[in-house]
Amino acid sequence: MGVTGLTLRVATWNVHRCVGHDGRCDPARTRRAIVADIAPNGLDILVLTEADTDCPPHRGLLDLPALEAATGLRSVHAPDARWGEESDGFLGVIILVRAAIPVTEVRVLDLPGHCHRGAVVVDLAPPGGAPPLRLVGTHLSLAQWLRAVQMRTIGQHLRRRAPCATLLVGDLNEWRPWGGLALSRRVVGRPLHGPSRRSFPAYFPILPLDWILSDRVGMVMDARVIDTPEIRAASDHLPLAATIRVGPET
Repeated sequence: MGVTGLTLRVATWNVHRCVGHDGRCDPARTRRAIVADIAPNGLDILVLTEADTDCPPHRGLLDLPALEAATGLRSVHAPDARWGEESDGFLGVIILVRAAIPVTEVRVLDLPGHCHRGAVVVDLAPPGGAPPLRLVGTHLSLAQWLRAVQMRTIGQHLRRRAPCATLLVGDLNEWRPWGGLALSRRVVGRPLHGPSRRSFPAYFPILPLDWILSDRVGMVMDARVIDTPEIRAASDHLPLAATIRVGPET
């Protein structure tokens, strides 16, 4: 089931509303790339961004039942965790979790900004006696000052919650390898740890826009981009994957 001891496999991909390098919107191509190149061999958590249409009513693009059946993952998005009846996720953010990992709570956060942004906060109970894990999936704004305000909003939400090892995953639009102001402790209220990897643009990646971060030292291991011809054809971002250590030491 993808869980070995106290490790989980996590990945994130900005699917660019299923618009590929050729300018065509092809959800089937995006699904095939996820199944063949991101999710084989027991992926545990997948965070997709730009996975609904950009404008209201933010219609879903991927055939989620088909994707769930092919990957063994399940969407955490009950009706109150989606933007609307036609959405698959919350403002393009979709979180899928291995069926064997219980989801204990899902909350959504509206984030400030000119363009709608949101975060999905998921509490998990990993099997095997591992401690609880909190996952925040989000897609932040392009402007640094807006990213800082959005991360401050997320940080304040987390501060009001019971303490828990936390992952921040998604397209954070932060190109600085050290994380910049928005990902700093003085904005978020806690340190964030994890390596930067160049994920954008897909055909010549130079910017680390996509991140898998934790508020625990050493929790994020083996972070890497996934680069295949099918991935490059399907989106302007490369996916990022990592192994996560979940245990008392984190």
